[in-house]
Amino acid sequence: MLVNRAGAVEHVIVGDAHKLMLPDVGRLRGAEGRFRALRLVHTHLRGEALTRDDLVDLSRLRLDLVAAIHAKPDGSIGDVFWAHLLPENPAGKLWREEGPVSLHGAMDTDFLAMIRAVEEEFSRLARSRKAVANDGRAVLVHVTDKRRAHFIEDSLRELRELARTAGVLVVDEVAQVRDQVDPRFVLGKGKLDEVMLRALQRDADVLIFDRDLAPSQVSSISAATDMKVIDRTQLILDIFAQRAETRDGKLQVELAQLKYMLPRLGQKDDALSRLTGGIGGRGPGETKLEIAGRRARDRITHLESQLKELSGQRRQRRQRRVKSGLRVAALVGYTNAGKSTLLNTLTGAGVIAEDKLFATLDPRSRRLTFGAEHGVREGDGLPGEMILTDTVGFIRDLPKDLVAAFRATFEETAEADVLLHVIDASDARYEDQIETTESLLEALDLHRLPRIMVFNKSDLALPGVAAALARAEHGVAVDARDIKSLTPLLIRLRHALGQPATPDPPPVRAWSPDPENL
Repeated sequence: MLVNRAGAVEHVIVGDAHKLMLPDVGRLRGAEGRFRALRLVHTHLRGEALTRDDLVDLSRLRLDLVAAIHAKPDGSIGDVFWAHLLPENPAGKLWREEGPVSLHGAMDTDFLAMIRAVEEEFSRLARSRKAVANDGRAVLVHVTDKRRAHFIEDSLRELRELARTAGVLVVDEVAQVRDQVDPRFVLGKGKLDEVMLRALQRDADVLIFDRDLAPSQVSSISAATDMKVIDRTQLILDIFAQRAETRDGKLQVELAQLKYMLPRLGQKDDALSRLTGGIGGRGPGETKLEIAGRRARDRITHLESQLKELSGQRRQRRQRRVKSGLRVAALVGYTNAGKSTLLNTLTGAGVIAEDKLFATLDPRSRRLTFGAEHGVREGDGLPGEMILTDTVGFIRDLPKDLVAAFRATFEETAEADVLLHVIDASDARYEDQIETTESLLEALDLHRLPRIMVFNKSDLALPGVAAALARAEHGVAVDARDIKSLTPLLIRLRHALGQPATPDPPPVRAWSPDPENL
Protein backbone atom coordinates (compact mmCIF):
# COMPACT_ATOMS: atom_id res chain seq x y z
CA MET A 1 0.00 0.00 0.00
CA LEU A 2 0.93 3.63 -0.52
CA VAL A 3 -0.42 5.58 2.46
CA ASN A 4 -0.54 9.37 2.73
CA ARG A 5 0.18 11.41 5.85
CA ALA A 6 -3.48 11.50 6.81
CA GLY A 7 -3.41 7.72 7.04
CA ALA A 8 -5.56 7.18 3.94
CA VAL A 9 -4.61 4.43 1.47
CA GLU A 10 -3.98 5.97 -1.95
CA HIS A 11 -2.83 2.88 -3.88
CA VAL A 12 -3.05 -0.87 -3.38
CA ILE A 13 -0.52 -2.90 -5.38
CA VAL A 14 -0.59 -6.68 -5.83
CA GLY A 15 2.67 -8.38 -6.82
CA ASP A 16 4.10 -11.87 -6.57
CA ALA A 17 6.68 -13.47 -4.29
CA HIS A 18 9.51 -11.72 -6.10
CA LYS A 19 8.52 -8.16 -7.01
CA LEU A 20 6.01 -5.33 -7.00
CA MET A 21 5.31 -2.94 -9.86
CA LEU A 22 4.75 0.47 -8.28
CA PRO A 23 2.25 2.79 -10.00
CA ASP A 24 3.01 6.21 -11.41
CA VAL A 25 2.75 8.39 -8.32
CA GLY A 26 3.02 11.67 -10.24
CA ARG A 27 5.51 14.49 -10.08
CA LEU A 28 7.20 15.41 -6.83
CA ARG A 29 5.97 18.53 -5.06
CA GLY A 30 7.81 21.64 -6.15
CA ALA A 31 9.09 22.82 -2.75
CA GLU A 32 12.83 22.36 -2.26
CA GLY A 33 13.82 19.37 -0.13
CA ARG A 34 10.28 18.01 0.26
CA PHE A 35 9.30 14.34 0.28
CA ARG A 36 6.37 12.80 -1.60
CA ALA A 37 4.20 12.54 1.54
CA LEU A 38 3.62 8.82 0.91
CA ARG A 39 4.68 5.72 2.84
CA LEU A 40 5.20 2.39 1.10
CA VAL A 41 4.09 -0.51 3.31
CA HIS A 42 4.42 -4.00 1.83
CA THR A 43 4.91 -7.62 2.82
CA HIS A 44 7.93 -9.90 2.75
CA LEU A 45 7.23 -13.61 2.74
CA ARG A 46 10.49 -14.96 4.14
CA GLY A 47 11.09 -12.59 7.03
CA GLU A 48 13.96 -10.86 5.20
CA ALA A 49 15.09 -7.30 5.87
CA LEU A 50 14.56 -4.43 3.42
CA THR A 51 16.01 -5.25 0.01
CA ARG A 52 18.17 -3.08 -2.20
CA ASP A 53 15.13 -2.44 -4.42
CA ASP A 54 13.17 -1.22 -1.39
CA LEU A 55 15.86 1.29 -0.49
CA VAL A 56 16.32 2.44 -4.10
CA ASP A 57 12.56 3.07 -4.37
CA LEU A 58 12.72 5.00 -1.08
CA SER A 59 15.39 7.31 -2.47
CA ARG A 60 14.35 7.58 -6.10
CA LEU A 61 10.68 8.33 -5.31
CA ARG A 62 11.61 10.38 -2.22
CA LEU A 63 9.06 8.51 -0.11
CA ASP A 64 8.47 9.43 3.52
CA LEU A 65 9.22 5.87 4.56
CA VAL A 66 9.35 2.29 3.32
CA ALA A 67 8.27 -0.58 5.59
CA ALA A 68 8.25 -4.35 5.10
CA ILE A 69 6.00 -6.52 7.27
CA HIS A 70 6.80 -10.24 7.58
CA ALA A 71 3.74 -12.22 6.49
CA LYS A 72 4.00 -15.65 8.11
CA PRO A 73 2.84 -18.82 6.30
CA ASP A 74 -0.29 -18.98 8.49
CA GLY A 75 -1.20 -15.41 7.57
CA SER A 76 -0.25 -13.86 10.90
CA ILE A 77 1.93 -10.74 11.18
CA GLY A 78 5.61 -11.06 12.10
CA ASP A 79 8.36 -8.49 12.52
CA VAL A 80 8.62 -5.12 10.78
CA PHE A 81 11.58 -3.51 9.02
CA TRP A 82 11.47 0.15 8.04
CA ALA A 83 13.72 2.95 6.79
CA HIS A 84 13.65 6.66 5.99
CA LEU A 85 16.06 8.97 4.19
CA LEU A 86 18.77 10.91 6.01
CA PRO A 87 20.10 14.36 5.14
CA GLU A 88 23.79 14.67 4.31
CA ASN A 89 25.84 13.61 7.31
CA PRO A 90 29.54 13.04 8.24
CA ALA A 91 29.09 9.25 8.14
CA GLY A 92 27.76 9.41 4.58
CA LYS A 93 24.72 7.29 5.43
CA LEU A 94 21.88 7.57 2.92
CA TRP A 95 19.09 6.23 5.13
CA ARG A 96 18.29 5.04 8.63
CA GLU A 97 17.15 1.42 8.89
CA GLU A 98 15.27 -0.08 11.81
CA GLY A 99 14.24 -3.65 12.54
CA PRO A 100 13.33 -6.23 13.11
CA VAL A 101 10.81 -4.80 15.59
CA SER A 102 7.36 -5.98 16.52
CA LEU A 103 4.38 -4.32 14.90
CA HIS A 104 3.33 -2.88 18.27
CA GLY A 105 6.86 -1.57 18.83
CA ALA A 106 6.83 0.14 15.43
CA MET A 107 3.45 1.73 16.18
CA ASP A 108 4.89 3.38 19.30
CA THR A 109 7.02 5.64 17.04
CA ASP A 110 5.54 9.02 16.06
CA PHE A 111 6.32 8.64 12.36
CA LEU A 112 4.62 11.88 11.33
CA ALA A 113 6.67 14.05 13.71
CA MET A 114 9.85 12.19 12.80
CA ILE A 115 9.36 12.57 9.03
CA ARG A 116 8.44 16.25 9.31
CA ALA A 117 11.64 16.91 11.28
CA VAL A 118 13.77 15.04 8.71
CA GLU A 119 12.01 16.80 5.82
CA GLU A 120 12.58 20.20 7.39
CA GLU A 121 16.33 19.46 7.63
CA PHE A 122 16.36 18.43 3.95
CA SER A 123 14.51 21.63 3.07
CA ARG A 124 16.93 23.81 5.07
CA LEU A 125 19.94 22.22 3.35
CA ALA A 126 18.29 22.59 -0.07
CA ARG A 127 17.72 26.32 0.47
CA SER A 128 21.32 26.90 1.54
CA ARG A 129 22.64 24.87 -1.41
CA LYS A 130 20.49 26.75 -3.90
CA ALA A 131 22.06 30.01 -2.78
CA VAL A 132 25.54 28.65 -3.60
CA ALA A 133 24.98 26.81 -6.92
CA ASN A 134 25.15 28.94 -10.08
CA ASP A 135 24.10 26.54 -12.79
CA GLY A 136 23.11 23.30 -11.11
CA ARG A 137 24.68 20.76 -8.77
CA ALA A 138 26.58 17.92 -10.39
CA VAL A 139 28.13 14.55 -9.67
CA LEU A 140 31.24 13.82 -11.74
CA VAL A 141 31.61 10.28 -13.08
CA HIS A 142 34.83 8.77 -14.43
CA VAL A 143 34.91 5.22 -15.79
CA THR A 144 38.10 3.66 -17.09
CA ASP A 145 39.82 0.34 -17.66
CA LYS A 146 42.71 -1.05 -15.62
CA ARG A 147 45.33 0.16 -18.10
CA ARG A 148 44.49 3.82 -17.40
CA ALA A 149 43.55 3.54 -13.73
CA HIS A 150 46.54 5.69 -12.72
CA PHE A 151 45.07 8.68 -14.62
CA ILE A 152 41.85 8.78 -12.57
CA GLU A 153 42.82 11.62 -10.23
CA ASP A 154 44.26 13.80 -13.00
CA SER A 155 41.22 13.22 -15.21
CA LEU A 156 38.79 14.06 -12.41
CA ARG A 157 40.77 17.18 -11.53
CA GLU A 158 40.48 18.46 -15.09
CA LEU A 159 36.78 17.55 -15.28
CA ARG A 160 36.28 19.40 -12.00
CA GLU A 161 37.88 22.51 -13.53
CA LEU A 162 35.71 22.22 -16.64
CA ALA A 163 32.58 22.02 -14.47
CA ARG A 164 33.70 25.02 -12.41
CA THR A 165 34.33 27.02 -15.58
CA ALA A 166 30.84 26.11 -16.83
CA GLY A 167 29.33 27.44 -13.59
CA VAL A 168 28.33 24.05 -12.16
CA LEU A 169 28.82 23.24 -8.49
CA VAL A 170 30.45 19.81 -8.04
CA VAL A 171 29.00 18.04 -5.00
CA ASP A 172 30.42 14.55 -5.47
CA GLU A 173 32.83 12.52 -7.60
CA VAL A 174 32.63 8.84 -8.51
CA ALA A 175 35.24 6.68 -10.25
CA GLN A 176 35.00 3.07 -11.33
CA VAL A 177 37.64 0.79 -12.87
CA ARG A 178 36.16 -1.92 -15.09
CA ASP A 179 37.48 -4.53 -17.47
CA GLN A 180 35.32 -2.88 -20.12
CA VAL A 181 32.77 -0.07 -20.18
CA ASP A 182 29.16 -1.18 -19.88
CA PRO A 183 27.63 -0.68 -23.35
CA ARG A 184 24.32 0.52 -21.92
CA PHE A 185 24.98 2.36 -18.65
CA VAL A 186 28.80 2.93 -18.88
CA LEU A 187 28.91 2.18 -15.14
CA GLY A 188 27.75 -1.14 -13.74
CA LYS A 189 24.03 -1.12 -12.86
CA GLY A 190 24.76 -1.47 -9.13
CA LYS A 191 27.25 1.40 -9.23
CA LEU A 192 24.79 3.53 -11.18
CA ASP A 193 22.18 2.98 -8.43
CA GLU A 194 24.77 4.06 -5.86
CA VAL A 195 25.58 7.19 -7.86
CA MET A 196 21.88 8.04 -8.10
CA LEU A 197 21.38 7.61 -4.35
CA ARG A 198 24.37 9.80 -3.52
CA ALA A 199 23.13 12.41 -5.99
CA LEU A 200 19.67 12.45 -4.40
CA GLN A 201 21.12 12.94 -0.93
CA ARG A 202 23.24 15.87 -2.12
CA ASP A 203 20.44 17.42 -4.20
CA ALA A 204 22.43 16.97 -7.39
CA ASP A 205 20.46 17.26 -10.63
CA VAL A 206 23.21 16.64 -13.20
CA LEU A 207 25.53 13.71 -13.95
CA ILE A 208 28.67 14.72 -15.86
CA PHE A 209 30.61 11.87 -17.47
CA ASP A 210 34.31 12.20 -18.28
CA ARG A 211 33.90 10.64 -21.72
CA ASP A 212 31.80 10.93 -24.83
CA LEU A 213 28.48 9.08 -24.56
CA ALA A 214 26.48 7.48 -27.33
CA PRO A 215 22.91 8.82 -27.69
CA SER A 216 21.55 5.45 -26.52
CA GLN A 217 23.72 5.59 -23.38
CA VAL A 218 22.46 9.08 -22.51
CA SER A 219 18.88 7.85 -22.95
CA SER A 220 19.42 4.73 -20.80
CA ILE A 221 21.20 6.57 -17.97
CA SER A 222 18.60 9.37 -17.93
CA ALA A 223 15.75 6.85 -17.77
CA ALA A 224 17.43 4.93 -14.93
CA THR A 225 18.27 7.97 -12.80
CA ASP A 226 15.74 10.69 -13.76
CA MET A 227 18.70 13.09 -13.94
CA LYS A 228 20.18 15.30 -16.63
CA VAL A 229 23.16 13.55 -18.24
CA ILE A 230 26.06 15.52 -19.77
CA ASP A 231 29.14 14.08 -21.47
CA ARG A 232 32.57 15.68 -21.81
CA THR A 233 31.97 17.06 -25.30
CA GLN A 234 28.68 18.69 -24.34
CA LEU A 235 30.32 20.28 -21.30
CA ILE A 236 33.13 21.77 -23.39
CA LEU A 237 30.65 23.02 -26.00
CA ASP A 238 28.66 24.71 -23.24
CA ILE A 239 31.79 26.50 -22.00
CA PHE A 240 32.61 27.65 -25.53
CA ALA A 241 29.04 28.91 -25.96
CA GLN A 242 29.38 30.99 -22.78
CA ARG A 243 32.78 32.39 -23.78
CA ALA A 244 32.19 33.23 -27.46
CA GLU A 245 32.08 37.02 -27.97
CA THR A 246 32.92 37.75 -31.61
CA ARG A 247 30.72 36.84 -34.55
CA ASP A 248 33.32 34.30 -35.70
CA GLY A 249 33.35 32.58 -32.32
CA LYS A 250 29.57 32.43 -31.99
CA LEU A 251 29.15 30.98 -35.47
CA GLN A 252 31.86 28.39 -34.90
CA VAL A 253 30.36 27.28 -31.58
CA GLU A 254 26.86 27.02 -33.07
CA LEU A 255 28.25 24.95 -35.95
CA ALA A 256 30.00 22.56 -33.55
CA GLN A 257 26.86 22.25 -31.40
CA LEU A 258 24.67 21.44 -34.40
CA LYS A 259 27.11 18.79 -35.64
CA TYR A 260 27.13 17.30 -32.14
CA MET A 261 23.34 17.26 -31.86
CA LEU A 262 22.51 16.08 -35.39
CA PRO A 263 23.12 12.34 -34.83
CA ARG A 264 21.26 12.60 -31.51
CA LEU A 265 18.08 13.72 -33.23
CA GLY A 266 17.67 10.19 -34.54
CA GLN A 267 16.60 8.71 -31.22
CA LYS A 268 13.35 6.83 -31.76
CA ASP A 269 10.31 8.34 -30.08
CA ASP A 270 6.91 6.70 -30.51
CA ALA A 271 5.25 10.07 -30.01
CA LEU A 272 6.84 11.34 -33.21
CA SER A 273 4.88 9.20 -35.64
CA ARG A 274 4.59 9.82 -39.37
CA LEU A 275 1.92 12.15 -40.67
CA THR A 276 -1.03 10.16 -41.97
CA GLY A 277 -2.08 10.07 -45.60
CA GLY A 278 -5.63 10.62 -46.75
CA ILE A 279 -7.16 13.10 -49.15
CA GLY A 280 -4.89 16.06 -49.66
CA GLY A 281 -2.15 14.34 -47.74
CA ARG A 282 -1.11 11.19 -49.59
CA GLY A 283 2.36 9.79 -49.02
CA PRO A 284 4.44 9.00 -45.99
CA GLY A 285 5.07 12.58 -44.96
CA GLU A 286 7.99 13.49 -42.68
CA THR A 287 8.53 12.71 -39.04
CA LYS A 288 9.19 15.58 -36.70
CA LEU A 289 12.70 14.18 -36.25
CA GLU A 290 13.29 14.26 -40.01
CA ILE A 291 12.10 17.87 -40.16
CA ALA A 292 14.37 18.84 -37.27
CA GLY A 293 17.29 17.01 -38.90
CA ARG A 294 16.71 18.70 -42.25
CA ARG A 295 16.55 22.13 -40.62
CA ALA A 296 19.74 21.39 -38.69
CA ARG A 297 21.54 20.36 -41.90
CA ASP A 298 20.29 23.51 -43.66
CA ARG A 299 21.58 25.63 -40.77
CA ILE A 300 24.96 23.84 -40.86
CA THR A 301 25.28 24.61 -44.58
CA HIS A 302 24.40 28.27 -43.92
CA LEU A 303 26.92 28.56 -41.06
CA GLU A 304 29.68 26.97 -43.13
CA SER A 305 28.98 29.49 -45.88
CA GLN A 306 29.19 32.41 -43.43
CA LEU A 307 32.40 31.09 -41.89
CA LYS A 308 33.90 30.73 -45.37
CA GLU A 309 33.08 34.37 -46.05
CA LEU A 310 34.64 35.48 -42.76
CA SER A 311 37.70 33.36 -43.57
CA GLY A 312 38.11 35.32 -46.79
CA GLN A 313 37.98 38.58 -44.84
CA ARG A 314 40.66 37.35 -42.45
CA ARG A 315 42.80 36.33 -45.40
CA GLN A 316 42.62 39.88 -46.77
CA ARG A 317 43.65 41.33 -43.39
CA ARG A 318 46.61 38.95 -43.26
CA GLN A 319 47.69 39.97 -46.76
CA ARG A 320 47.67 43.64 -45.73
CA ARG A 321 49.73 42.75 -42.68
CA VAL A 322 52.25 40.86 -44.82
CA LYS A 323 52.59 43.89 -47.10
CA SER A 324 53.36 46.05 -44.07
CA GLY A 325 56.36 43.79 -43.34
CA LEU A 326 55.31 42.98 -39.76
CA ARG A 327 56.34 39.56 -38.48
CA VAL A 328 53.87 37.48 -36.47
CA ALA A 329 54.22 35.21 -33.43
CA ALA A 330 51.29 33.11 -32.15
CA LEU A 331 50.71 31.90 -28.60
CA VAL A 332 49.61 28.25 -28.44
CA GLY A 333 49.36 25.71 -25.65
CA TYR A 334 47.14 23.89 -23.20
CA THR A 335 44.21 25.80 -21.75
CA ASN A 336 44.98 27.81 -18.61
CA ALA A 337 48.73 27.71 -19.26
CA GLY A 338 48.88 31.53 -19.13
CA LYS A 339 48.78 32.61 -22.78
CA SER A 340 46.35 35.51 -22.24
CA THR A 341 48.28 36.71 -19.20
CA LEU A 342 51.46 36.73 -21.28
CA LEU A 343 49.71 38.73 -24.04
CA ASN A 344 48.40 41.25 -21.49
CA THR A 345 51.78 41.72 -19.81
CA LEU A 346 53.65 42.20 -23.10
CA THR A 347 51.12 44.38 -24.95
CA GLY A 348 48.66 45.73 -22.38
CA ALA A 349 45.91 44.05 -24.39
CA GLY A 350 43.48 43.84 -21.46
CA VAL A 351 41.93 40.58 -22.63
CA ILE A 352 40.18 38.33 -20.12
CA ALA A 353 42.71 36.27 -18.17
CA GLU A 354 41.14 34.12 -15.46
CA ASP A 355 42.25 31.02 -13.57
CA LYS A 356 39.73 28.98 -15.55
CA LEU A 357 39.83 26.68 -18.54
CA PHE A 358 39.09 28.39 -21.88
CA ALA A 359 39.02 31.87 -20.35
CA THR A 360 39.89 33.15 -23.84
CA LEU A 361 38.01 31.78 -26.81
CA ASP A 362 38.26 34.34 -29.59
CA PRO A 363 41.75 35.08 -31.02
CA ARG A 364 43.30 38.45 -30.22
CA SER A 365 46.16 40.14 -32.09
CA ARG A 366 48.16 43.04 -30.66
CA ARG A 367 51.22 45.01 -31.78
CA LEU A 368 54.36 44.54 -29.68
CA THR A 369 57.27 47.01 -29.82
CA PHE A 370 60.75 45.90 -28.73
CA GLY A 371 62.67 48.22 -26.41
CA ALA A 372 66.35 49.02 -25.90
CA GLU A 373 66.59 46.31 -23.26
CA HIS A 374 65.93 43.78 -26.00
CA GLY A 375 69.05 44.72 -27.92
CA VAL A 376 67.41 47.03 -30.47
CA ARG A 377 70.10 48.73 -32.57
CA GLU A 378 69.71 50.77 -35.73
CA GLY A 379 70.34 48.71 -38.86
CA ASP A 380 70.87 45.36 -37.14
CA GLY A 381 68.35 43.74 -39.48
CA LEU A 382 66.15 42.53 -36.63
CA PRO A 383 62.50 43.60 -36.25
CA GLY A 384 61.67 46.51 -33.97
CA GLU A 385 58.03 45.51 -33.65
CA MET A 386 55.78 42.55 -34.38
CA ILE A 387 52.23 41.19 -34.07
CA LEU A 388 51.48 38.82 -31.16
CA THR A 389 48.36 36.64 -31.52
CA ASP A 390 46.57 34.79 -28.73
CA THR A 391 44.60 31.63 -29.60
CA VAL A 392 42.08 29.33 -27.94
CA GLY A 393 43.67 26.83 -25.57
CA PHE A 394 43.90 23.10 -26.25
CA ILE A 395 42.67 20.28 -24.06
CA ARG A 396 42.87 16.50 -24.25
CA ASP A 397 40.11 14.82 -26.23
CA LEU A 398 39.04 18.13 -27.74
CA PRO A 399 35.77 17.38 -29.58
CA LYS A 400 36.51 16.72 -33.25
CA ASP A 401 33.56 18.84 -34.38
CA LEU A 402 34.96 21.72 -32.34
CA VAL A 403 38.41 21.29 -33.89
CA ALA A 404 36.81 21.28 -37.35
CA ALA A 405 34.69 24.36 -36.60
CA PHE A 406 37.67 26.31 -35.25
CA ARG A 407 40.00 25.28 -38.04
CA ALA A 408 39.29 28.61 -39.75
CA THR A 409 40.36 30.48 -36.60
CA PHE A 410 43.71 28.72 -36.67
CA GLU A 411 44.35 30.08 -40.15
CA GLU A 412 45.70 33.09 -38.24
CA THR A 413 48.21 30.80 -36.55
CA ALA A 414 49.16 29.14 -39.84
CA GLU A 415 50.45 32.52 -41.09
CA ALA A 416 52.66 33.02 -38.04
CA ASP A 417 56.44 33.14 -38.39
CA VAL A 418 57.01 31.44 -35.04
CA LEU A 419 54.90 29.76 -32.35
CA LEU A 420 55.31 30.39 -28.65
CA HIS A 421 54.30 27.09 -27.04
CA VAL A 422 53.26 28.13 -23.50
CA ILE A 423 53.47 25.36 -20.86
CA ASP A 424 52.35 25.41 -17.23
CA ALA A 425 55.56 24.30 -15.49
CA SER A 426 53.75 24.08 -12.14
CA ASP A 427 51.30 21.42 -13.36
CA ALA A 428 52.32 17.82 -12.65
CA ARG A 429 50.71 16.80 -15.97
CA TYR A 430 52.84 19.11 -18.10
CA GLU A 431 54.20 16.19 -20.14
CA ASP A 432 50.70 15.06 -21.13
CA GLN A 433 49.73 18.66 -21.88
CA ILE A 434 52.73 19.11 -24.16
CA GLU A 435 51.88 15.86 -25.95
CA THR A 436 48.25 16.95 -26.38
CA THR A 437 49.28 20.32 -27.81
CA GLU A 438 51.79 18.79 -30.21
CA SER A 439 49.20 16.27 -31.42
CA LEU A 440 46.62 18.97 -32.09
CA LEU A 441 49.18 21.16 -33.85
CA GLU A 442 49.88 18.23 -36.13
CA ALA A 443 46.15 17.67 -36.73
CA LEU A 444 45.82 21.36 -37.68
CA ASP A 445 48.89 21.11 -39.94
CA LEU A 446 50.80 23.61 -37.78
CA HIS A 447 53.48 21.23 -36.49
CA ARG A 448 56.08 22.34 -39.05
CA LEU A 449 56.19 25.94 -37.83
CA PRO A 450 59.26 26.84 -35.73
CA ARG A 451 58.47 27.32 -32.06
CA ILE A 452 59.90 28.42 -28.76
CA MET A 453 58.99 26.42 -25.64
CA VAL A 454 57.90 28.87 -22.92
CA PHE A 455 57.73 27.30 -19.45
CA ASN A 456 55.37 29.62 -17.58
CA LYS A 457 54.38 29.92 -13.88
CA SER A 458 57.98 29.46 -12.75
CA ASP A 459 56.98 31.19 -9.51
CA LEU A 460 54.42 28.46 -8.74
CA ALA A 461 56.57 25.48 -9.71
CA LEU A 462 59.06 23.86 -7.35
CA PRO A 463 62.31 25.85 -7.21
CA GLY A 464 64.47 25.28 -10.29
CA VAL A 465 61.95 23.06 -12.12
CA ALA A 466 60.94 25.57 -14.78
CA ALA A 467 64.57 26.54 -15.45
CA ALA A 468 65.59 22.88 -15.72
CA LEU A 469 62.77 22.15 -18.18
CA ALA A 470 63.74 25.20 -20.23
CA ARG A 471 67.37 24.06 -20.43
CA ALA A 472 66.31 20.56 -21.45
CA GLU A 473 64.13 21.84 -24.28
CA HIS A 474 66.16 24.91 -25.29
CA GLY A 475 63.23 27.01 -24.13
CA VAL A 476 62.68 29.91 -21.75
CA ALA A 477 61.38 29.92 -18.15
CA VAL A 478 59.10 32.87 -17.31
CA ASP A 479 56.49 34.23 -14.94
CA ALA A 480 53.94 35.80 -17.30
CA ARG A 481 52.87 38.31 -14.65
CA ASP A 482 56.41 39.64 -14.13
CA ILE A 483 57.57 41.83 -17.02
CA LYS A 484 61.21 41.58 -15.88
CA SER A 485 61.23 37.79 -16.29
CA LEU A 486 60.12 38.16 -19.93
CA THR A 487 63.25 39.95 -21.20
CA PRO A 488 65.11 36.70 -22.16
CA LEU A 489 62.00 35.53 -24.02
CA LEU A 490 61.70 38.77 -26.01
CA ILE A 491 65.40 38.72 -26.94
CA ARG A 492 65.04 35.13 -28.09
CA LEU A 493 61.82 35.96 -29.98
CA ARG A 494 63.35 38.99 -31.72
CA HIS A 495 66.25 36.91 -33.01
CA ALA A 496 63.89 34.11 -34.10
CA LEU A 497 61.79 36.58 -36.09
CA GLY A 498 64.94 38.03 -37.63
CA GLN A 499 65.76 34.68 -39.26
CA PRO A 500 64.74 34.35 -42.90
CA ALA A 501 61.54 32.36 -43.32
CA THR A 502 61.93 28.96 -44.96
CA PRO A 503 59.13 27.46 -47.05
CA ASP A 504 59.45 24.06 -45.42
CA PRO A 505 61.24 24.12 -42.05
CA PRO A 506 62.45 20.81 -40.64
CA PRO A 507 59.90 18.90 -38.56
CA VAL A 508 60.03 19.38 -34.79
CA ARG A 509 60.94 16.18 -32.93
CA ALA A 510 58.39 14.52 -30.68
CA TRP A 511 58.76 16.02 -27.20
CA SER A 512 60.31 13.98 -24.43
CA PRO A 513 62.21 15.14 -21.32
CA ASP A 514 65.96 14.69 -21.09
CA PRO A 515 66.65 13.04 -17.69
CA GLU A 516 70.26 14.27 -17.62
CA ASN A 517 69.20 17.91 -17.89
CA LEU A 518 66.42 17.46 -15.34
